[in-house]
Amino acid sequence: MTAAAGLADRVAALLGEPVTEAGPVGGGSICRAVRLLRRSGGTVFAKTLPDPPPGFFAAEAAGLRLLGGTGTVAVPEVLAADDRTLVLEWVEPGPATPAAAERLGRELAALHRVPAPGYGTAHPAFIGSLPLPPPGSGHASGCPADWPAFHAGRRLLPFLRQAADSGAMAPEDVRAVERVCELLPRIGGPAQPPAVIHGDLWSGNVLFAADGRPRVVDPAAQGGHPEADLAMLELFGCPHLERVLAAYEEVRPLPGRRERVPLHQLHPLLVHAVLFGAGYGAAAGRAARQALASA
Repeated sequence: MTAAAGLADRVAALLGEPVTEAGPVGGGSICRAVRLLRRSGGTVFAKTLPDPPPGFFAAEAAGLRLLGGTGTVAVPEVLAADDRTLVLEWVEPGPATPAAAERLGRELAALHRVPAPGYGTAHPAFIGSLPLPPPGSGHASGCPADWPAFHAGRRLLPFLRQAADSGAMAPEDVRAVERVCELLPRIGGPAQPPAVIHGDLWSGNVLFAADGRPRVVDPAAQGGHPEADLAMLELFGCPHLERVLAAYEEVRPLPGRRERVPLHQLHPLLVHAVLFGAGYGAAAGRAARQALASA
């Protein structure tokens, strides 16, 4: 049985009707994704991974439902999931217009006004293929003062250690990130209670749609710091980024955010250093030094 036939059979079993593969869908760096046609009519999107970590697709489905349940940002409907497959409604792609970018900014600002019960998630979560450490004792209270300890202990240091152990971080870059973690209570900006965030918001996880309303996909949804989503969009680029940011700040101003961008880019850079190597490790070191200098 071919991989394509195997995926179509799994999706058919999950949906309870035959499907036919209509072609691959590009854009991801981890999973294989395809578009499929249902016998009853309509199109679905499915993604698969041959040997995913336990709970991988269940975590993605939970994250999409969490974001969609806020009534702020739009996400594709989750149709089905099992250990190796996730099936979503098909969203027809459309142009990345200035108006759509502004709508994305306003909807992200609305999302970040939704309080989360604590930092991180109570259920397993992943960023890319890497598991996110759970919040741990003392980080689930929702107290704004908990964020520096949570972010350093559960988002920066674990990935710094993995990157350093794999040879992706030079010693001076490791020391710079460690110094950021030490000073985080002083350099992290105003206290921020946990808000619902996407958690992995690079441009590939923003789908501009034909109906004019952007969708966000493939989240690492959790309670976190809203500036993380914006900083990640800036790190990897987004069509009409300045429109996104301006519309966001019209709804939810963030004084001093520009100086904190390198700080909030550290986590995704460390994740990329673990996944993709020393180029991102060096970038993480630069971001750490910029964060220290800005503070």
